Amino acid sequence: MDYQVSSDALKNKVILVTGAGDGIGKQAALHYAQHGATVILLGRTVAKLEAVYDEIEAAGYPTPAIVPLDLKGATKQHYIDMAETIQSQFGKLDGLLHNAGLLGMLSPFEQFEETIFDEVMQINVKAQFLMTQALLPVLQQSDDARIIFTTSTVGHQGRAFWGAYAISKFATEGMMQTLAHEMEGSKVKVNAINPGGTHTRMRAQAFPAEDISLLKTPKDIMPLYVYLMAPEGINVHSQCIDAQPK
Repeated sequence: MDYQVSSDALKNKVILVTGAGDGIGKQAALHYAQHGATVILLGRTVAKLEAVYDEIEAAGYPTPAIVPLDLKGATKQHYIDMAETIQSQFGKLDGLLHNAGLLGMLSPFEQFEETIFDEVMQINVKAQFLMTQALLPVLQQSDDARIIFTTSTVGHQGRAFWGAYAISKFATEGMMQTLAHEMEGSKVKVNAINPGGTHTRMRAQAFPAEDISLLKTPKDIMPLYVYLMAPEGINVHSQCIDAQPK
Protein backbone atom coordinates (compact mmCIF):
# COMPACT_ATOMS: atom_id res chain seq x y z
CA MET A 1 0.00 0.00 0.00
CA ASP A 2 1.13 3.55 -0.73
CA TYR A 3 1.42 5.63 2.45
CA GLN A 4 2.03 9.03 0.86
CA VAL A 5 1.08 12.16 2.81
CA SER A 6 1.59 15.87 2.20
CA SER A 7 4.75 17.45 3.64
CA ASP A 8 2.75 19.47 6.19
CA ALA A 9 0.16 16.77 6.92
CA LEU A 10 0.59 17.10 10.70
CA LYS A 11 0.75 20.90 10.90
CA ASN A 12 -0.78 22.26 14.14
CA LYS A 13 -1.18 18.74 15.53
CA VAL A 14 0.02 17.74 19.00
CA ILE A 15 1.27 14.14 19.20
CA LEU A 16 2.55 12.21 22.21
CA VAL A 17 5.12 9.48 21.56
CA THR A 18 6.08 7.02 24.30
CA GLY A 19 9.55 5.49 24.26
CA ALA A 20 10.67 8.50 22.23
CA GLY A 21 14.33 8.31 23.28
CA ASP A 22 15.55 5.87 20.66
CA GLY A 23 14.63 3.30 18.03
CA ILE A 24 11.17 3.44 16.46
CA GLY A 25 9.90 6.04 18.97
CA LYS A 26 12.71 8.45 18.15
CA GLN A 27 12.16 8.12 14.40
CA ALA A 28 8.39 8.54 14.80
CA ALA A 29 8.94 11.72 16.84
CA LEU A 30 11.34 13.11 14.21
CA HIS A 31 9.01 12.26 11.33
CA TYR A 32 5.94 13.68 13.06
CA ALA A 33 7.86 16.90 13.76
CA GLN A 34 9.13 17.00 10.17
CA HIS A 35 5.52 16.92 8.98
CA GLY A 36 4.61 19.86 11.22
CA ALA A 37 3.53 18.34 14.54
CA THR A 38 4.41 19.56 18.01
CA VAL A 39 5.69 16.34 19.56
CA ILE A 40 5.55 15.44 23.24
CA LEU A 41 8.51 13.16 23.93
CA LEU A 42 7.82 10.67 26.72
CA GLY A 43 10.46 8.30 28.03
CA ARG A 44 12.43 7.11 30.98
CA THR A 45 15.89 8.51 30.15
CA VAL A 46 16.02 12.30 30.14
CA ALA A 47 19.37 12.50 28.31
CA LYS A 48 17.97 10.52 25.37
CA LEU A 49 14.82 12.67 25.23
CA GLU A 50 16.95 15.82 25.31
CA ALA A 51 19.04 14.52 22.39
CA VAL A 52 15.87 13.97 20.32
CA TYR A 53 14.57 17.39 21.43
CA ASP A 54 17.82 19.01 20.22
CA GLU A 55 17.65 17.17 16.90
CA ILE A 56 14.09 18.41 16.30
CA GLU A 57 15.05 21.97 17.25
CA ALA A 58 18.18 21.93 15.07
CA ALA A 59 16.09 20.87 12.07
CA GLY A 60 13.81 23.86 12.56
CA TYR A 61 10.70 21.81 13.29
CA PRO A 62 8.09 22.91 15.88
CA THR A 63 9.50 23.03 19.42
CA PRO A 64 8.75 19.75 21.19
CA ALA A 65 8.00 19.07 24.85
CA ILE A 66 9.55 16.50 27.19
CA VAL A 67 7.75 14.28 29.72
CA PRO A 68 10.19 12.11 31.72
CA LEU A 69 8.20 9.13 33.00
CA ASP A 70 9.10 5.56 33.92
CA LEU A 71 6.07 3.47 32.97
CA LYS A 72 7.16 0.74 35.36
CA GLY A 73 6.50 2.90 38.42
CA ALA A 74 3.87 5.29 37.06
CA THR A 75 0.48 5.32 38.76
CA LYS A 76 -2.97 6.30 37.53
CA GLN A 77 -2.45 9.73 39.13
CA HIS A 78 0.71 10.33 37.07
CA TYR A 79 -1.32 9.90 33.88
CA ILE A 80 -4.16 12.08 35.14
CA ASP A 81 -1.65 14.83 36.00
CA MET A 82 -0.01 14.46 32.59
CA ALA A 83 -3.39 14.75 30.84
CA GLU A 84 -4.20 17.92 32.81
CA THR A 85 -0.83 19.44 31.87
CA ILE A 86 -1.34 18.65 28.17
CA GLN A 87 -4.86 20.08 28.34
CA SER A 88 -3.67 23.31 29.97
CA GLN A 89 -0.62 23.75 27.69
CA PHE A 90 -2.04 22.67 24.34
CA GLY A 91 -5.83 22.54 24.75
CA LYS A 92 -6.01 19.19 22.95
CA LEU A 93 -4.09 16.09 21.93
CA ASP A 94 -4.31 14.92 18.31
CA GLY A 95 -2.25 11.76 18.47
CA LEU A 96 -0.93 9.12 20.85
CA LEU A 97 1.67 6.59 19.75
CA HIS A 98 2.11 3.78 22.27
CA ASN A 99 5.60 2.70 21.29
CA ALA A 100 7.34 2.00 24.61
CA GLY A 101 7.60 -1.69 25.44
CA LEU A 102 9.55 -4.27 27.40
CA LEU A 103 10.71 -7.61 26.04
CA GLY A 104 11.36 -9.21 29.42
CA MET A 105 12.97 -12.59 28.87
CA LEU A 106 12.75 -15.45 26.41
CA SER A 107 12.14 -18.52 28.53
CA PRO A 108 10.19 -21.77 28.69
CA PHE A 109 6.68 -21.16 30.00
CA GLU A 110 7.19 -23.18 33.18
CA GLN A 111 10.38 -21.30 34.09
CA PHE A 112 9.15 -17.78 33.40
CA GLU A 113 9.81 -15.53 36.41
CA GLU A 114 6.79 -13.92 38.05
CA THR A 115 8.53 -10.58 38.70
CA ILE A 116 9.45 -10.24 35.01
CA PHE A 117 5.93 -11.28 33.96
CA ASP A 118 4.55 -8.49 36.16
CA GLU A 119 6.99 -5.92 34.74
CA VAL A 120 6.17 -6.79 31.13
CA MET A 121 2.42 -6.66 31.75
CA GLN A 122 2.78 -3.40 33.71
CA ILE A 123 4.66 -1.60 30.91
CA ASN A 124 3.12 -3.23 27.83
CA VAL A 125 -0.50 -3.44 28.97
CA LYS A 126 -1.49 -1.69 32.20
CA ALA A 127 0.48 1.51 31.59
CA GLN A 128 -1.04 1.83 28.12
CA PHE A 129 -4.52 1.20 29.50
CA LEU A 130 -4.19 3.83 32.24
CA MET A 131 -2.50 6.37 29.98
CA THR A 132 -5.13 6.02 27.26
CA GLN A 133 -7.92 6.24 29.82
CA ALA A 134 -6.49 9.49 31.22
CA LEU A 135 -5.80 11.01 27.80
CA LEU A 136 -9.11 10.16 26.09
CA PRO A 137 -10.86 13.37 27.23
CA VAL A 138 -7.95 15.43 25.83
CA LEU A 139 -7.93 13.44 22.58
CA GLN A 140 -11.65 14.07 22.26
CA GLN A 141 -10.90 17.82 22.16
CA SER A 142 -9.30 17.20 18.74
CA ASP A 143 -11.25 17.36 15.48
CA ASP A 144 -9.36 14.28 14.26
CA ALA A 145 -7.52 12.21 16.88
CA ARG A 146 -5.48 9.05 16.44
CA ILE A 147 -4.31 6.35 18.83
CA ILE A 148 -1.73 3.84 17.62
CA PHE A 149 -0.77 0.78 19.65
CA THR A 150 2.32 -1.31 18.92
CA THR A 151 1.91 -5.04 18.53
CA SER A 152 4.11 -7.86 17.26
CA THR A 153 4.04 -10.91 15.06
CA VAL A 154 3.94 -12.94 18.30
CA GLY A 155 0.79 -10.98 19.21
CA HIS A 156 -0.95 -12.49 16.14
CA GLN A 157 0.30 -16.04 16.67
CA GLY A 158 1.80 -17.21 19.96
CA ARG A 159 5.31 -18.62 19.78
CA ALA A 160 7.28 -20.86 22.11
CA PHE A 161 9.49 -19.13 24.69
CA TRP A 162 8.06 -15.64 24.08
CA GLY A 163 6.15 -15.80 27.38
CA ALA A 164 4.85 -12.54 28.80
CA TYR A 165 5.83 -10.49 25.74
CA ALA A 166 3.62 -12.51 23.39
CA ILE A 167 0.79 -12.54 25.95
CA SER A 168 1.10 -8.77 26.40
CA LYS A 169 0.85 -8.20 22.65
CA PHE A 170 -2.29 -10.35 22.39
CA ALA A 171 -3.66 -8.13 25.19
CA THR A 172 -2.58 -5.01 23.27
CA GLU A 173 -4.44 -6.12 20.14
CA GLY A 174 -7.50 -6.86 22.29
CA MET A 175 -7.26 -3.45 23.92
CA MET A 176 -7.03 -1.77 20.51
CA GLN A 177 -10.07 -3.65 19.19
CA THR A 178 -12.14 -2.98 22.33
CA LEU A 179 -11.36 0.74 22.32
CA ALA A 180 -11.81 1.02 18.54
CA HIS A 181 -15.28 -0.52 18.82
CA GLU A 182 -16.19 1.99 21.53
CA MET A 183 -14.82 4.87 19.43
CA GLU A 184 -16.77 3.81 16.32
CA GLY A 185 -18.33 6.90 14.77
CA SER A 186 -16.32 9.29 16.95
CA LYS A 187 -13.43 11.60 16.00
CA VAL A 188 -10.92 9.17 17.54
CA LYS A 189 -9.42 6.55 15.22
CA VAL A 190 -7.68 3.60 16.88
CA ASN A 191 -5.25 1.19 15.20
CA ALA A 192 -2.21 -0.99 15.87
CA ILE A 193 1.07 -1.40 14.00
CA ASN A 194 3.26 -4.48 13.97
CA PRO A 195 6.70 -3.10 13.04
CA GLY A 196 8.05 -6.55 12.09
CA GLY A 197 11.76 -7.39 12.33
CA THR A 198 13.40 -3.97 12.72
CA HIS A 199 16.93 -2.98 13.71
CA THR A 200 16.28 -1.91 17.33
CA ARG A 201 17.76 -2.59 20.75
CA MET A 202 14.85 -4.88 21.63
CA ARG A 203 15.30 -6.91 18.45
CA ALA A 204 19.02 -7.35 19.23
CA GLN A 205 18.09 -8.53 22.72
CA ALA A 206 15.77 -11.19 21.26
CA PHE A 207 18.01 -12.22 18.34
CA PRO A 208 21.62 -11.44 19.33
CA ALA A 209 23.16 -13.50 16.50
CA GLU A 210 20.98 -12.04 13.73
CA ASP A 211 22.53 -10.38 10.67
CA ILE A 212 21.33 -6.80 11.15
CA SER A 213 22.09 -5.90 7.53
CA LEU A 214 19.01 -7.94 6.58
CA LEU A 215 16.70 -5.88 8.80
CA LYS A 216 14.70 -2.78 8.00
CA THR A 217 15.67 0.28 10.04
CA PRO A 218 13.08 2.23 12.07
CA LYS A 219 13.30 4.96 9.42
CA ASP A 220 12.31 2.49 6.68
CA ILE A 221 8.90 1.80 8.24
CA MET A 222 7.97 5.40 9.09
CA PRO A 223 5.60 6.07 6.13
CA LEU A 224 2.93 3.90 7.83
CA TYR A 225 3.42 5.64 11.20
CA VAL A 226 2.96 9.06 9.61
CA TYR A 227 0.04 7.95 7.41
CA LEU A 228 -2.00 6.67 10.37
CA MET A 229 -1.59 10.05 12.13
CA ALA A 230 -2.28 12.13 9.00
CA PRO A 231 -5.56 13.28 7.40
CA GLU A 232 -4.83 10.82 4.57
CA GLY A 233 -5.34 7.93 7.00
CA ILE A 234 -8.70 9.08 8.33
CA ASN A 235 -10.62 6.06 7.03
CA VAL A 236 -8.37 3.51 8.74
CA HIS A 237 -9.89 2.34 12.02
CA SER A 238 -9.70 -0.81 14.17
CA GLN A 239 -6.95 -2.24 11.97
CA CYS A 240 -3.82 -4.14 12.94
CA ILE A 241 -1.36 -3.39 10.16
CA ASP A 242 1.95 -5.15 9.48
CA ALA A 243 4.56 -2.54 8.56
CA GLN A 244 6.43 -5.28 6.68
CA PRO A 245 3.75 -7.48 5.11
CA LYS A 246 5.01 -10.89 4.02
